[in-house]
Amino acid sequence: MEENRKKIEPSGKFEFPVLQDNSSCCGGDIAPKKEPCSPPCLDQDFVSGSIATPQGNIPRVSSTLTRQDQWGTIKARLGAGRMSYAIDPGLYALGKPDEQSPVLVTANYKMSFDYLRQSLPSHNAWILVLDTRGINVWCAAGKGTFGTQELIDRIETSGLKNVVRHREIILPQLGAPGVAAHLVRQASGFRVHYGPVRAEDLPAYLDSGFRATADMRIMSFPLKDRVVLIPIELLAAARPYFFAALLFMILSGILGPSGFLKNILHDGMFVAGALLLAVAAGTVLLPLLLPYLPGRAFSVKGLFVGLVVAVGLIYMRGMNLQIWAERVQALAWVLIIPAVSAYLGMNFTGCSTYTSLSGVKKEMRFALPMEITAGSLGIAAWMTSAFLA
Repeated sequence: MEENRKKIEPSGKFEFPVLQDNSSCCGGDIAPKKEPCSPPCLDQDFVSGSIATPQGNIPRVSSTLTRQDQWGTIKARLGAGRMSYAIDPGLYALGKPDEQSPVLVTANYKMSFDYLRQSLPSHNAWILVLDTRGINVWCAAGKGTFGTQELIDRIETSGLKNVVRHREIILPQLGAPGVAAHLVRQASGFRVHYGPVRAEDLPAYLDSGFRATADMRIMSFPLKDRVVLIPIELLAAARPYFFAALLFMILSGILGPSGFLKNILHDGMFVAGALLLAVAAGTVLLPLLLPYLPGRAFSVKGLFVGLVVAVGLIYMRGMNLQIWAERVQALAWVLIIPAVSAYLGMNFTGCSTYTSLSGVKKEMRFALPMEITAGSLGIAAWMTSAFLA
């Protein structure tokens, strides 16, 4: 370590030596005890080596994702291990950074980390990863884990001051709600720059000297971003749907006018299909049609698309509204389907910048009671229609 320090002092710029080992310095005594060293472990599967710095061996990563990285993203998108898809917080080296290379800050949700490094194929940089409990930047900023104190603490524990000569760090714009830049500068000496919203704009932002265009500051929620959310929402709703459909089919067999099996084939299968349409309305149609649906609240958008689906279902079923039993059954689906789609639609509030944390809380206060009431009345109406039949 003393040799490395001697190399820093006489020269204006140098490159830290790249080590192609995979040994971990976690818990080691490479740095002085007065300046604690806590680099991430080097045995993480995405780490390709290390760079020796005055602060110890810093894990080195590539901007090229491996098949294992890509498979991990797919699994996380499908909900498998999503809540534990995290990496060690601390300082990482992207490419071959030196003491003048930029410092980018992100969350320890691995998908966020991967998107960041993948967007910089021809750049050398330091990546400071905050401990956000495996949550992405935007959500973590709202929850407080991507916050001022965590950033200050991570700058200190990573020994960043010993690794770079400059005192500038770049945070993602979506992390701004959780960080007070002036407090970070007071406590650490590092000036905070807020980078572009999209990681793909980072190369242009860095090459222009930390200058963002107006387009870089605008957050959109295009179709492709909405579509990738559909699989995980569908999978999350699959288990509740299965149990609800099974229960309704059994009740159809018991309460229907004919024999148990005949009732299930005639009415139970229809009920299962109706519930599936309700799920599809809230998890598929809503994200696809989001910009075109009326209302600002996601529950209102889900309510609207659910009503359209319910009316279409009644029409396709050919319900005779002159008969009381079918009239009550139609009312049941007009209540149940919008209630389900509105509830499922609210899940997208955590995936979009259409809403704020305070807006989500306000929406839940009025929407949840209405959805529960409508769903309960719909079930009661459906059971009544079965008795009337």
